[in-house]
Amino acid sequence: MTAPSDTAGPRSGRQPDTTRTYAPGATSSARLRTAALGSAIANGSRETQLHSTSSPRLRENRLGAGLTVVPTPEVTDPLRSVMHRPELGEEKRFCSACGEAVGRARDGLPGRTKGYCAACGTPFDFVPALTAGDLVGGQYEVVGAIAHGGLGWIYLARDRNVADRWVVLKGLLNADSKEAYDVAVAEREFLAEVEHPLIVEIYNFARHEGAAYTVMEYVGGRSLRELRAEQGGPFAPDHAIAYLLEIMPAFTYLHERELLYCDLKPDNLVVQGDAVKLIDLGGVRRTSDMTSLIYGTRGYQAAEVGKVGPSVASDIYTIGRTLATLVLDFPSTSVHVHTLPPVDETPLFQRHDSLHRWLVKACHPSRDDRFLTVDEARRQLLGVLREVVALERTGNGGATTSAASALFGVPPADGSDGPLAWDELPALLPDPADPMTTWLAGVNLTDPAARMDQLALAPRRTVEVLLAEAHAALGIGELGLARETVRQILVLDPWDWRAAWIDGRAHLAAGDPHAAAASFNAVYGQIPGEPAPKLALACACEQSGELGIAHEMYAVCARTDANYAGAAAFGLARVRLAGDDLDGALEALDFVVPTRGSYGDARLARARLLIASGRGLPALAQAAEVIDDAPVPLRMRAQVVVEALQRALDHVLRHGEAPQLRIAGAEATEPALRDALEAGLRRLAQLTENRPARVTLVDRANSVRRWTLR
Repeated sequence: MTAPSDTAGPRSGRQPDTTRTYAPGATSSARLRTAALGSAIANGSRETQLHSTSSPRLRENRLGAGLTVVPTPEVTDPLRSVMHRPELGEEKRFCSACGEAVGRARDGLPGRTKGYCAACGTPFDFVPALTAGDLVGGQYEVVGAIAHGGLGWIYLARDRNVADRWVVLKGLLNADSKEAYDVAVAEREFLAEVEHPLIVEIYNFARHEGAAYTVMEYVGGRSLRELRAEQGGPFAPDHAIAYLLEIMPAFTYLHERELLYCDLKPDNLVVQGDAVKLIDLGGVRRTSDMTSLIYGTRGYQAAEVGKVGPSVASDIYTIGRTLATLVLDFPSTSVHVHTLPPVDETPLFQRHDSLHRWLVKACHPSRDDRFLTVDEARRQLLGVLREVVALERTGNGGATTSAASALFGVPPADGSDGPLAWDELPALLPDPADPMTTWLAGVNLTDPAARMDQLALAPRRTVEVLLAEAHAALGIGELGLARETVRQILVLDPWDWRAAWIDGRAHLAAGDPHAAAASFNAVYGQIPGEPAPKLALACACEQSGELGIAHEMYAVCARTDANYAGAAAFGLARVRLAGDDLDGALEALDFVVPTRGSYGDARLARARLLIASGRGLPALAQAAEVIDDAPVPLRMRAQVVVEALQRALDHVLRHGEAPQLRIAGAEATEPALRDALEAGLRRLAQLTENRPARVTLVDRANSVRRWTLR
């Protein structure tokens, strides 16, 4: 790291943060070139490819994952939810068969609540079929309507057979509709088997006067749609993410049983105390069901559902869209039906780049390019939450926690002398699902050439073997061989981001940071919650001149993960110094905490920056102090003291003494500084092995010595 020139003159006040010098969106990785992965190079659907990189399962159920505190609404009296005059607004009246608007006002007359669809002739009836006091199935006493959904009215009732417990009856929007009736029957067949603490429980299926009703658990609390409306705008990003993280294991549970939810939206997530529950299972269907009507909501349903049907990927899409509507204030059902607002028009995306990248992947137009599983999406979203919380935290303290990654090791170096080299980036961790992982554990790991010879004997050339070959090829300088191995991996699985990771390291080794940045940017887009690709992207962008992006990536790593704080702090300091932000560089070095092995290097760098700052005696005094308790080698410590005392003496000779200040223990007066500097030079000479250099130091000590009459 290069210190600022002494001739720059004194500075005063806080220097501007370099991020403020870039136009909106200029620090977002979204504008970088990215290497091709997935559908961009695949010849066919993702279902035909290998998938060995899904993140391990993560199923914490604590709201906020212990990272943030989320306000929890009070659980209200169930009776307060009963509607006094249950009516369905005209803007919500649609035909259950063809989806056309029905029951609308015309020629000055109010819309009809009963009639027939003009488009297809299907009858409609929007009047609640049940009233207070009705006894459904001889067991459930109706209290009143509490809401209406896509499939019908919802009622509060008491279960007279089970201690008067509260239950919910979900009826049909149109009792005469065979399609809606079939949905209710399908619910009875398999939804009673669904038992998960985050999913509303189905108790029974009852009939009343020819109509069918699903009997469900009553979930007290308020929906996320209601909570968002109550606060008058989007949720804080950490709160919204916490809600989604809480409910995602419910989707994993459904998918493991080959069930699809299909219709997630804020209305269907109810906050109950410190838990979130998934309600309204009316759209749930089996993955093998190719004939039933598909239920979804405009603005939340993936575009391909109407053509190829729902899937795990379309459920992941609804999760992404739901999160987007919770954190953004945009018309999801009109302007941005299947898109996200641009980064340069969205301050939230400019501040939280990883959140933007997660939403881009979850809501990708191609279902093959979304997260493969909900667990994979959840793992990455948890990483995004860590970053959001870290960036929203006040103060400049470094990351105090670290999160074990299932994909990467920790950085083996902190890069105090410059950007990390290709072999100083975090290593890929082996995939335990690969059949050759155990065999690879016995391969020579220290000598790349010997490793290449052993890998040639591998009984199977799986992706893990190919990755090991590529890494060994980099170790012996065979960059062409490494890239050929990358190509082979992408032939096996075009979505395997590990190939892009190896490719990025190869480009760094070849001295091409622009190409390396494109590869690392592609990795970042696939696993946006991981710090490793951000650190790699920062290193590449620092070398390619994209300092705004390098600054943002370094800052995120420094604040989020203690394992990455050292490498990120030195990089952040270099980038800020390049932007003439000395104070910012000094602050960045404070991210390196005393427990890190590079703490001494950080204190030494800070001292040298202060000495060269041109900020006068106070800065020189501080420079000598910052290394007092740091593990700095004796000779380097002596050098700092000598440099500080020499600058202080020069300053005093030009501008006068300041006896109230002390530099390395000496008063800021000419006699005291000369005595201290002489002693410091002689001490430095004792620590110097090179004889000519030692003689030079002694000569300097003699020249600076005070003249006396003795």
